[in-house]
Order: sequence, then structure tokens, then C-alpha cells
Amino acid sequence: MIQLIFAVIFIVIIAQLLHLQMFSSDLKIQAENNAIFRKVVYPDRGIIYDRKKRAVLENTIMYDLVVTPNQVKGTDTAALCRILAIDTAEFRKRIITAIIKNSYYKPSAFAALVSPDTYARLNENMYKFPGFVLQERPVRTYPYSAAGNVLGYIGEVDTTYLRKHKTEGYEMGDYAGLTGLEATYEPVLMGQRGVKRFIRDNKNRIQGSYENGNYDTAAVAGRNLYTSMDIELQQLAEKLLGSKIGSAVAINPKTGGILAMATSPTYNPNLLTGSERRKNFSQLFLDTARPLLNRAIKGQYPPGSTFKPLGALVALDEGLITPSFGYGCSGAYYSCGRPVKCEHHDAGHAANLRAALSHSCNSYFSQVFRMAIDNPNFSSTQQGYLKWKEYMNAFGLGVRLNIDLPSEDKGNIPDTSKYNRDFAGPRWNSCNILTLGIGQDRMLATPLQLANAMCFIANKGYYYTPHFVDSIENESITDTSYLGKYRTKHKVTNITNDVFDAVQLAMLDVTRSGTAVNAKIDGIDICAKTGTAQNPHGKNHSLFVAFAPMDDPKIAIAVVVENAGFGSTWAAPIASLMMEKYLNDTISAKRLPEVDRISKADLIPAAIKHWYAVKDSIKLAKLAKQIDADKAPVFENTTDNRKHTFDPEAEPNRKENDSTDVSAKDSGIIPKQYQPRKPK
Repeated sequence: MIQLIFAVIFIVIIAQLLHLQMFSSDLKIQAENNAIFRKVVYPDRGIIYDRKKRAVLENTIMYDLVVTPNQVKGTDTAALCRILAIDTAEFRKRIITAIIKNSYYKPSAFAALVSPDTYARLNENMYKFPGFVLQERPVRTYPYSAAGNVLGYIGEVDTTYLRKHKTEGYEMGDYAGLTGLEATYEPVLMGQRGVKRFIRDNKNRIQGSYENGNYDTAAVAGRNLYTSMDIELQQLAEKLLGSKIGSAVAINPKTGGILAMATSPTYNPNLLTGSERRKNFSQLFLDTARPLLNRAIKGQYPPGSTFKPLGALVALDEGLITPSFGYGCSGAYYSCGRPVKCEHHDAGHAANLRAALSHSCNSYFSQVFRMAIDNPNFSSTQQGYLKWKEYMNAFGLGVRLNIDLPSEDKGNIPDTSKYNRDFAGPRWNSCNILTLGIGQDRMLATPLQLANAMCFIANKGYYYTPHFVDSIENESITDTSYLGKYRTKHKVTNITNDVFDAVQLAMLDVTRSGTAVNAKIDGIDICAKTGTAQNPHGKNHSLFVAFAPMDDPKIAIAVVVENAGFGSTWAAPIASLMMEKYLNDTISAKRLPEVDRISKADLIPAAIKHWYAVKDSIKLAKLAKQIDADKAPVFENTTDNRKHTFDPEAEPNRKENDSTDVSAKDSGIIPKQYQPRKPK
């Protein structure tokens, strides 16, 4: 037994020696690292171009000061600290951080993206700092200083990122896209790192190339992206939205290509590159106006009257009304007990669909909605509602559109379970949810969804998934995983062209004789709809949706300006100027003063700024110590969940407590004028 034990121990020792000397690569690498200096060569990231092949971001070279902790012997710490403007405590902290993040033997960034002045001072003193090297790093520059929330930014990968992408070849110290297009198309843009190896002597001095460069690998530049964005239109949108809270989205209906996506407040993307990046990120992240939040895909608003064209499509397609259908409105809708008021009192303003839509008659579309929910082809209100909800989801509301940007929100078309909970079971009727018919209640939509809905109407029944990237340089079959879904036509309903013609003519009247005559452009037929969304924190939100020209749509647009009142006041002129710029490639001289007037208007109320500050102050105080510029920011959805039960555009004098909401105890209300027919 003793002999057997000794034999086993001897075999284990021999096996371990064989493993260490012949098969294990860990010690071999460590031994080679003592004699070979491995320098990573970072590739240029791919460039992103707009639709006219203008580079909206480019590359430039900066330098990281990189440290290998086990080689820091005899370094002139005082001199290095003076150059970097840090103290010795900070020096030790960075060394310890490098060891924790990337081990004692591997290089890590000690000072990332040093300024040109610091680089010059370091470069002439590097002989004093053994264990430190200056390493080239391609970084982004933004010649147009626009589209920061669309393009996104890059940052150094952390351990969490490495775990998620462990099969993709990333190493500590690499940079990757964290937000925007930089994140979505990271595998295309990143390229492939190269490595150069140099031989070192026993004093750690570089003696020349290792094996004449036979083991070096060349860096491969990332591939370029060609987008549908019009950078001049993007700049105009950001200018018009200056000193406002809101968003504007413009799409080419024929392709789904996004022409512009502006969110406000925004930021200059050059702030998040270079040596001041971390400082600027902290300031932007702590800004209670949230300039890092892309409201075009994250902002959720009741669409208000901009929803009414979609409601008309449903009623027409179901055969519940015809374009000549009229409704007598004397200033309010009385059929559900408490009145839903309407701005117009003159007879005939809802005599037919064109008149009702151009005048934004609440009574007309309340009635049309109830007819859809109480459709006699269904056995219950709940089934009628589910059919209506099916239409809404097909139109792109209440679902994610899967744009090529991360973190898109889906808005909300409420499920029946929400109302079953409100009214203690399926006892609710069309009166209880009446204001859904005028784009209120629990309905929420993003500006992107509203613009896409205009594409659907403009194309008479189909849309392409909204996207920025049209093509990739040297496109391969594998790139289909990125672009294939954006080239697929979504024909989601079988609504006839006659129905779309009727709705388009009604929307044309909005800019000819209705609520948005101030959005007219000479020589261009614009189909549009204004809207106003109730806001519990201040003035109502101004909304406007449109597409043009009517007979050959080239642009569909949605604009939301928070706390700005009626849709025709601010959102409509912003959209009109953007459409004119895109369709005519210029803005007429007579309208240039309008650009100046709108861009200089400050519509962010002090009360709103205070509300943001109070709501976020405690949270931000906790986050201030945890901010990491190398992680994408996460924003909670702070959308107010209470019911929005009237359209302020049509009811400007409505009091806050003057609600058309019908409580659970009144869920058995029987309409006075309209009785749904029994199922056939």
C-alpha cells in the first residue's frame, strides 16, 4: 500500500511537470512576456455617412498612457504625478485598480485619452517611467456636432461586457460602442485588432522586432455604414427644438429610412470624446433635463388628436361609417352622461369625415370609437375592443418597431385585463374607455411610432421598419442579419385604397382649412393632423404629424414639444420647416425669420425644471458616486400612469377635475343617444 501511494504521487508529479512544460500555455506566455513586449494596434473604427455620403463622424488619433504593474520599478512617481496633475494617493489607487481589473502582468490604461499637451510632456519623459508606454487610440470626432443620441458613443469595456461578449475577442482596455448606432453595429464598426511583438533585454529595453515581425498581425479597419440620415435636416431639427423639451422624427415612407431624429435637450457628441469625456459624461448624466435620453424612442405621450386618422381607418374598414357619415355636434358629446366638450359649436363642423377631421371634432370621433367597440359583429364589448386593439398593434402602436437603436420603448395600447381590474371584472362598456377614441386615457405612443403611422397612411397600407442604416461597406451574406428585416415590406392589413383616399383627403383639409393652416408650404400638398396631450405637470404637450406630398409621399414626420400648448402653435411650424427643408433642399427667404423665432423660444418652464430637480435629486445624489462613463445610462420610464380623459386641443377651458372618466361604480351606464345593436 505504501509503495502504491508513492507510485501515485510520483505519477501525479510527472504528469504535472509534463503539463507545465509541454502543454500549458499560461507559464509560457508569462515567460515570453518577460522577453517579448506585445503592443496592441487598434484599428480605425468604421465611418458613418449620411444619405449624401457626408461623414457625420470620423476618426482621429489620441493616446492612452498604459501601465504593466509588475514592470513599474524605478519609476519617477513624482514627475509622472506632476505631468498628470494627480497626487501619489491617486497614483497608487490607479495601480491597484489596474491589478484588480487586468492582473499584475497585463497592461491596463492608467490615463485614458490624454490631452495633446499632456502627451507632449509625457513623450519627452518616458525614459523616466519604466512600465509605462504611450499607446495610440483611434477616437471619434463629430464635424457636424449633431445627432449625439443617434450615433451614440464608445467607452472602455468592463468585466461585465467581457463576460457577455467572451467569444468575440475583446480584451480589457478595448473600446466598444455603448449606445446608439455605435452599439447596434459594433461588430461591423469595430474592425479587428492587430498585434506587434518586440524583443526586450534583461533591463526591459526594446531591442527590435521579434522574429522579424513574422508573428505580427495587422489591424483590420472597421467597415463603414451608409445611412438614410440627412445631417442638414438633423441640424435644423435640433436647432428648432433648442431650449425645448421634445422630439422630432422624419422618415422616408418609401423605404423606412429615418431622415432625422432629434431629441431635446441634446448634447454635442464631441463632449463624449477625448480627455474630458468622463467629466462631461458626469455633468450630462446628472442634468435633470436628461440630454442623454432619446425621447424619440423613449418618450411616451398620449397622442391626442393625432390618433384620429387611425380611428377613422378602423371605422371605415369595418364598414361602420362611410366618408359621408356625419354627426350632430353642438359643442360636446353627451351620450355617456358627462359631456366630452368640443371646441366648435357651429352647425355642420362634423357633417362628414373630412369636416370632422379637419376641425378635430371630439364628438365625432368619440362616437366613431364607440361604434367600433360596440360593433354588432362581436358578442361583447371586450371582443370588440380586442379587435380594435389588433388594428392598433398592426398600425405599429403598443409594440416595438425594432428600430436599429437600442432601448426602444413600445408605448401602450392597454389590454382588457387593465380595465377588468379597474372595473372589478368585464363589466365595463365603451363609455368607460371613451377617451381612447381621441387618443387619451391609457394610450401612449413614442414620436417614432407616430411618424411610422404616417408612413402607413401615406403608403396606403404598408410600412418598412424604421431604420438608419441602408447599407454596409462590402456587404456580405451575414450582414443580412442586420439589414434584412429593414428591407421587408409590412403589409399588415387589407384596408382598401378607397378608405385611405378618404382619410388622406380629410388630412389634406387640416392644412388647407383646418387646425394647421399655418403649416402650409407653397406648392406642396400636406396631409396632417394636430394634437394636444394632457400633461399633469404643466402646460399640455404640442403634437403634429404629417406626410407630404400627398400624391407622392417623400417624408413623414412627427413632432412633440412638451409643455407647449396646442399642436398648431409650435409642433406644426417646426414640422413644416423641416418638410420644406427636405423637399426643397432649402427654406424660402420669407420663412427664415420663422426659423430664428422658433429656435430662440425657450419653452422649458421653470416649474418643469424644478419638478425634474425635486424628482431626481435624491436618486442623483446616490448615483453621483457611481457614475461610470464606460456604461450606457439607464433611464427609468417616469411616464405618469393616471388616466388622460380629454383632449385639451378641443377643450382648452376644461378644468383639471372636469373629467369624463366613468368610475367602476358607474360601469353599467346606458348611453342616452346611442344604443349598440345586439349581435347578429
